[in-house]
Amino acid sequence: MAQKSYVTGYYWDDKDLIEGIRTLQNNNIDIADVRTPFPVHGLDKVLKMRRSRLPRAGFVAGVMGAAIGFGFQAWVFTEAWPLNFGGKPFLSVPSFIPVTFELTVLMAAFALVFGFLISSKLGPGADTIIFDEEVTNDRFQIVLEVNEGNSDVLQAALSQAGAEGVKRHDI
Repeated sequence: MAQKSYVTGYYWDDKDLIEGIRTLQNNNIDIADVRTPFPVHGLDKVLKMRRSRLPRAGFVAGVMGAAIGFGFQAWVFTEAWPLNFGGKPFLSVPSFIPVTFELTVLMAAFALVFGFLISSKLGPGADTIIFDEEVTNDRFQIVLEVNEGNSDVLQAALSQAGAEGVKRHDI
């Protein structure tokens, strides 16, 4: 397996991190990853990340769960096993609401969890690289991938971008 190298820069403040990212982008340096101890407002816009499709996946799965729940109950109580409960009609929609709601929430939750794990490349068998275990405790980190021996250039660019510490990692 080919050895990969990364250069990381550390920041103590989220505002310094955002300014460092902008400086690197102005110098046309590609950022491989940014790691933070808490969500940073506006970071996705600065990194020019596209909007997630997870809400759509959750909505579609929720609609499917509602349709399956309602359809199954309607089929059971009208065709498969019609029982007369105290003169109530066979297709009694208000009594179907709890199960329909629960299946909506369950299917949407499953879709969101598995969609997140797949889109984030997490979960069992994921190849996660941890450069520094303390980084998301109290510091912010920018990760740059070294290509064609440009390690010195990237380290200088991170220092120029205001990084408190710069390290090279060979994986």
